[in-house]
Amino acid sequence: MRRQLEFPVDAVAPEPGAVYGLLGLDGRVPDARTAALHAAARAEFLRLAEPRGLWQDAAESELADIFAGEGRNEPDAPLARIHPRARRRALFAATVGPAPGRRVAELFAAGDFATGAVLDAVASAAAERAADGVERAWAAALAAADPAAAAWRSRRYSPGYCGWHITAQRKLFAAMQPAAIGVSLNASCLMEPLKSVSGVILAGPPAIHEFEAGFPFCRQCRDRSCGARLADAGPADIPHGG
Repeated sequence: MRRQLEFPVDAVAPEPGAVYGLLGLDGRVPDARTAALHAAARAEFLRLAEPRGLWQDAAESELADIFAGEGRNEPDAPLARIHPRARRRALFAATVGPAPGRRVAELFAAGDFATGAVLDAVASAAAERAADGVERAWAAALAAADPAAAAWRSRRYSPGYCGWHITAQRKLFAAMQPAAIGVSLNASCLMEPLKSVSGVILAGPPAIHEFEAGFPFCRQCRDRSCGARLADAGPADIPHGG
């Protein structure tokens, strides 16, 4: 089964705290100038964004092949242990569209680095919220089809993180064809639009997702959000159409 989604722009617009965290202001009260920059960037985002997503059910053998990618994964990548234990699995992509990224580039080119940086953070956080919305929609479809799924926990994983090599994107995109929502892959395995998220969603008993972030590759990770994301109750409930 495959489904495309469209999200209301204001539903994926992130809370200020998420944006300030990306800007390195965790736990600090922003000054008046930063708050004004955020308000302006949020308005730009609401004007420009076109958030969309899709999910596509996947068989275990298909996901195993996608995970293997081009054979460049770290040998102890957690997903190698997680995906065989999942009860259900899906491929996904989400994006906020190309316009926010183009506007960021315009602002940087004009020398307005402050507004550009804040809009970049808003769009990044919004793309994650759109991905959360896709995950939530897929989990709801699972629960509707199988009451046992209500006791499962779903989590999403993306190439480029946790020892899963970015080149796995090629097999992922070949299987999923996210051009349907305007997302493509360049020669460096980066997505266009840049403010997009792709990967797999796995559902099963909560214990399958548990792992300690103590792997060698964790030292190179600048995101460090896996612990909080795996520990929380689930993705945001974001309304969608389609």
